[in-house]
Amino acid sequence: MARFDLTGKTVLITGATDGLGRALAREVLDAGATVIVHGRSADRIEATVDELDGGGGVRSYRADFASLAQVHGLADALIAADERIDVLVNNAGIGARTGRVEEREVSADGHELRFAVNYLAGFALTQRLLAEDRIAERIVNVSSLGQQAIDFDDVMLERGYSGVRAYCQSKLAQILSTEELAPQVAPALTVNALHPATYMPTKMVPSPISTLEEGVEATFRLVADPALDTVTGRFFDGLREAQPDAQAADAEARRRLWALSEDLTARR
Repeated sequence: MARFDLTGKTVLITGATDGLGRALAREVLDAGATVIVHGRSADRIEATVDELDGGGGVRSYRADFASLAQVHGLADALIAADERIDVLVNNAGIGARTGRVEEREVSADGHELRFAVNYLAGFALTQRLLAEDRIAERIVNVSSLGQQAIDFDDVMLERGYSGVRAYCQSKLAQILSTEELAPQVAPALTVNALHPATYMPTKMVPSPISTLEEGVEATFRLVADPALDTVTGRFFDGLREAQPDAQAADAEARRRLWALSEDLTARR
């Protein structure tokens, strides 16, 4: 794995208490950065911080991304603590199903759960931090090759629900949002999305194909590689730039998603 120097940088990783997020936190810490660990379980956060053992180089915050109130609370806490974040990694997410039975689930706000956790929470956190000028350099959205076009007539999948479709729609939403945001924050910040690796051995994957190390390498590159300092609005499949679902190129679809996202995540 390529080595990059992050000395003096601060990296916030959402969903950092398991799988890719936890392994990435270790890599970022070893590169010299301060790591801000986010998770939804106090016990998992404590275990992760203990494992990282970064002394003053690790800080942590808790929020359940199935609740926009908690996402806004996380933003409030980061702002109140005067956290200055060089890189935000929107990694937190859930898979196509929660248990053995595939069923439509909703968030605390009544939104389809995968759309809420995988996409809306990261959108809301990013917008809050940007509004307070708290992100200095890069935003990395951990998406997937599993993508399906958003049906704007049934975004919450109330008709003919499929967990796979819900997951794939939420992941494409991340990419549309990435492409819409990139020109808004250029040239001060870069914003990119990636599919880190295929079926890594995490709690969401019963039959792994890729290694966790492959996913960490690809994500760490977007976090730290100086060769990507001016690369923005792109989607990567591992280490290679790739083309996402065709809807990502639809400017009207991106605009509609952005407007919907602003409305759904507005603090009420």
